[in-house]
Amino acid sequence: MTKTLFSEDHEYVRLEGDSATIGISNYAQEQLGDIVFVELPAVGTSFKKGDEIAVVESVKAASEIYAPLDCTVTEVNEALNEDPGKVNMDAMGEGWLIRVSLAADADRSHLMDEAAYTTHTA
Repeated sequence: MTKTLFSEDHEYVRLEGDSATIGISNYAQEQLGDIVFVELPAVGTSFKKGDEIAVVESVKAASEIYAPLDCTVTEVNEALNEDPGKVNMDAMGEGWLIRVSLAADADRSHLMDEAAYTTHTA
């Protein structure tokens, strides 16, 4: 069963058992504007919650993306190297950033469901 949660920093986490897909929310990509470059981590890199995992550059600014959970990168979205605009077109679909395996003790209590996130961004 897939469940999507959100961080206060506007990352989404699509949970799939002990793994997850991480990207930025639609709200975040709208705030950034046209995305022109995405810097992704290497497969196998481990992160603690709050570590910088990626950088997304738009015509407006560069924004750091933070690990919403303790995790290890298992896959990166290589398609973003050629077409970073996929994040703008489909942030929560084809514009995903990384896939990860979650640490066994990854704390999810700070993440919001869609209703709470919608209130957070209002």
